[in-house]
Amino acid sequence: MPEIVPVILCGGSGTRLWPRSRAAMPKPFLPLVGDSTLFEATVARCPVSGGFAAPVVVTGSKHLEHVEAQLSGVEGASVIVEPAARNTAAAIALAACRLPEDAVMLVCPSDHHIGRPDVFAEAACRAAELAREGWLVSFGIEATAPETGFGYLKRGEAIEGHDKAFRTAQFVEKPDLERAKSFLADGNYAWNGGIFAFRVGDFMAELAAHRPQIAAKVRESVEKGAEDGHRFHPDPATFAEVESDSVDYAVMENTRRAALVPADMEWSDIGNWQALHEALSRDEQGNSVRGSGHVEMVDCRNVLVDSDGPRVSVIGLENVIVVIDGDDVLVTTVDGVQKVGKLSGAVNQ
Repeated sequence: MPEIVPVILCGGSGTRLWPRSRAAMPKPFLPLVGDSTLFEATVARCPVSGGFAAPVVVTGSKHLEHVEAQLSGVEGASVIVEPAARNTAAAIALAACRLPEDAVMLVCPSDHHIGRPDVFAEAACRAAELAREGWLVSFGIEATAPETGFGYLKRGEAIEGHDKAFRTAQFVEKPDLERAKSFLADGNYAWNGGIFAFRVGDFMAELAAHRPQIAAKVRESVEKGAEDGHRFHPDPATFAEVESDSVDYAVMENTRRAALVPADMEWSDIGNWQALHEALSRDEQGNSVRGSGHVEMVDCRNVLVDSDGPRVSVIGLENVIVVIDGDDVLVTTVDGVQKVGKLSGAVNQ
């Protein structure tokens, strides 16, 4: 049975977890939950001993140094250096054009937290079995709250001969709160976590059918590209012409072979400070402390303090997040975390 090739997508603008996350050092490369960075944890979830091949990392030149540093010691890993950001369809196609037609790709964002890696590994094996039969598979993350920041997948009929595998009946854009509540009550909707499995040949055939410009230009950029040890550089001039589109829009919403495997794996996209707080261990009052600073809390509930040095004292606050990074201080309510990326400090890096 051929191995599963992890394709790890690595980027980020470093705005939603500002000021701890920065454009120069976005969240994949930070140890936000535990001692490993999110990127290192993503690589570690796909070990050779579990039937995975060496990872292929797709990243931009500005993050190459972090990728190389955190990949050290991972045998056989290779890196594709994107000359420009062109969204996920092109990034995945770059990896596909460097792999054999019958290889099964497991596409993983590098900035997610998964609390139950054993459940992830089991779902990956089920997804790979489906992919070998020509399905394009999404991971349907068990929805535990009416989240409005995620896309959803509607579960269709069961796929014969497979345990816990379904057709994808519908891809749903990020809903408003009322729709999200109805999805949760319905029980047939899962979060779309952006994790996919498909055979290289099947993915490229679908991409060529629905987004021929992306398929052709990416392939051309790879044919004209150059190897540099374990790094590969697609041709910049050709890649610059590639249209920007997400894999969901370009392929997954158009294919007739979309499937999903459910995965209740304690997943979080760590998409804002409150999402990080929920992924951390808390005390009985729901408070968490991160970083090297001395923190004292009195009469606080559901407060996260993340300080890189200065002493922080908090009294009588509820549902608040305090972050200190060098000279930058962020104080926000839980309700305000979605606006962090719009602050001038985050935008004008």
